[in-house]
Amino acid sequence: MFFRRTPRLKINLLRGEEKMKRTKKTLCALAAAAMLIGCLAGCGSGGKEPAATDGDGSASLLLGGIGPLTGDYANYGTSNRNGAQIAVDEINAAGGVNGFNFTLDFQDSQGNPDSAVAAYGKLMDNGMDVSLGGTFSGETQSIVAAAKADSILVLTATASSKACIEGNDCAFRVCFNDPAQGAASANYIADNNLATKIAVFYASDNDYCVGLYDTFAAECETLGLEVVEVQTFTSSTNTDFSTQINAIKDSGAELVFLPIYAAEASTLLTQASGKLENVVYFGCDGLDGLLTKVSD
Repeated sequence: MFFRRTPRLKINLLRGEEKMKRTKKTLCALAAAAMLIGCLAGCGSGGKEPAATDGDGSASLLLGGIGPLTGDYANYGTSNRNGAQIAVDEINAAGGVNGFNFTLDFQDSQGNPDSAVAAYGKLMDNGMDVSLGGTFSGETQSIVAAAKADSILVLTATASSKACIEGNDCAFRVCFNDPAQGAASANYIADNNLATKIAVFYASDNDYCVGLYDTFAAECETLGLEVVEVQTFTSSTNTDFSTQINAIKDSGAELVFLPIYAAEASTLLTQASGKLENVVYFGCDGLDGLLTKVSD
């Protein structure tokens, strides 16, 4: 996703398209989950009772989702939940898969890995058969070890950090990983001549942001793109970006790469208004929801 300061009308026109993109990700994940029912045998049953039986005699599988439904990052979890529910309804209406119907239980994590662990425990207590993982990489990474021990298949549509599924033969993703996305971003900028002088603004305490930055910076060096400024923040310093904005302005950067989430990106854009003029802002999937936040 890249843009300059966008007129309100254009932002409004893009809202529906952006929401559809997020929902399609989760629909694809659930469709893949349906096709991977056979993997349940390989991952084991974890000593659980067989799947429940619906009134029509078909077996019912409980899908467990985790993500922020409240707080600054609620747009991500809500999109995942809504997309999964659409898929559950459509698949069940079409007769299910191999004799199975699906039920969705989606728990709020507020985007916090510790809360994700508690949510996973609640889902297990509720009889979860398949995990849709956490919405964020940190959430997913916090539960995959327990899921492996419990022989639970994990399939995430959005957790893009490589580390969050490594070493777990029952955990899968159906989205690109961070290294691929970071490198692709640098190549897109170079191929389309968007800029030669680039600033980067990212969260130094977030695995998603760090993973994107590392591969982006390495690819920029390979391509001859100059990273003239790197500014960071943390989860405890994410409200006042005046120092970072001034540094980016003084660097002469033509483009600001934002491997961050929409909440912080919205804060940056608001505070940079009138200061960072004629620069291109370029981000990745973490900016889902930004157009709505900026236009509000």
